[in-house]
Amino acid sequence: MPLRQTRRTSATRGDRFAVLDPATGEAFDEAPDQHPDELDAVVDRAHEAWRSWRADPAARATALLAAADAVEAAGADLAPLLTREQGKPLAESYAEIARTAARLRYFAEPAPGPRPITDGRPVRSEIRWRPLGPVAAIVPWNFPLQLASAKFAPALAAGNTVVLKPSPFTPLATRLLASVVSTALPQDVLTVVTGREPLGARLVSHPGIRHVTFTGSIPTGRAVARGAAASLARVTLELGGNDAAILLEDVEVERIADRLFWAAFRNCGQVCMAVKRVYAPARLHSQVVEALAQRAKTVAVGPGLDPESRLGPVNNAPQLTRVERYTAGALADGARAAAGGHRLDRPGYFFAPTILTDVPPASPVVTEEQFGPVLPVLPYRSLDEAVERANDTGFGLGGSVWGTDLDRAEAVADRLECGTAWINHHAELSLAQPFAGIKESGVGVAGGPWGLYGNLRPFVVHRPDEA
Repeated sequence: MPLRQTRRTSATRGDRFAVLDPATGEAFDEAPDQHPDELDAVVDRAHEAWRSWRADPAARATALLAAADAVEAAGADLAPLLTREQGKPLAESYAEIARTAARLRYFAEPAPGPRPITDGRPVRSEIRWRPLGPVAAIVPWNFPLQLASAKFAPALAAGNTVVLKPSPFTPLATRLLASVVSTALPQDVLTVVTGREPLGARLVSHPGIRHVTFTGSIPTGRAVARGAAASLARVTLELGGNDAAILLEDVEVERIADRLFWAAFRNCGQVCMAVKRVYAPARLHSQVVEALAQRAKTVAVGPGLDPESRLGPVNNAPQLTRVERYTAGALADGARAAAGGHRLDRPGYFFAPTILTDVPPASPVVTEEQFGPVLPVLPYRSLDEAVERANDTGFGLGGSVWGTDLDRAEAVADRLECGTAWINHHAELSLAQPFAGIKESGVGVAGGPWGLYGNLRPFVVHRPDEA
């Protein structure tokens, strides 16, 4: 990719916008700033491609397997570009690419066949599954390739075509991924559009789109739902999380400290289902804070392309400002930073890995989603109190319970109001399992066969036994 330092600010047809390296804060390339009026032609082409793509499930399965091979072969090109625009360590970029290829292989199965309905009537009834049509996939900047494939792999496997819009912060690796995948696909089956608003708003409200799948913040998710309602398109929304980790009285702190730390700080804390707050028994609270703070103080923070780095920068300036605001607000309200608590004095969007203690329970760093390298650790006096505080939120994505008595930990996990609960680990997902939030954390289901069926509609045929 050529290095360019120019920045253009207009949004006219044919214009481009700068893409910044979060490790430096400087522009290193540009992406097309496509005009919303261009979407009519894009969606029309996707609809035309759908006519033949939907007709041959076996050909789709073969194409997805070939696409997975192509993604793996392109890893050496994709990974550095992903790190350059997103910020994560290079090893994590390679892991994201491997997950992308694995998801394509997982969904490279023929769509489900007809299923008879037996109801005692002299009629043969059969359910057949049909694709929806063109799908709009809106992807955030934290896992741009992995989340793109989480949307387009099941949609394509079901026989739909996809118009994919990445975040303006991370458009380049997604464009390259789509070009790699498209070498195995017919033309216009998968299309990427890049640009700033109102491009996304126009895409989700486009009358030719039949399903909108979005990952991002709750306020933007609401706007997406309103836009899709204009054409009554189906929506799948994976929104924010404020996952709580409850440590039980029998937890062995040093044994779980590394797992707990990385459950909160992987990808610089920019994970929707990361641990965002920890509830520890009062007698263990200081020990937990000390163990996590020691790791926060010693973890290597630096540019993702540096092989010594374990944590990269925050992805973008607005998110860095959000992290700084939440942390400063908590400190002003009486919290103490056992580690970090400040932006690092270097170029780029680096924030010191932060462990907060003495945090007021009503502080926004506890009640909202900070989405960065900041973790509050709060004490509790009774287990009922811990569960109540964990559930006392509008979020409902995930949660976890940590302890040595697994039966007891599972009983506590069963009380959490969320879509996924883990025991002694967190934020680990199988391709075969459903992923869905409750409350304000989402609508619809991704992952596994549920993700496939979310891209299909039932079509029922009734036939009498005799003419």
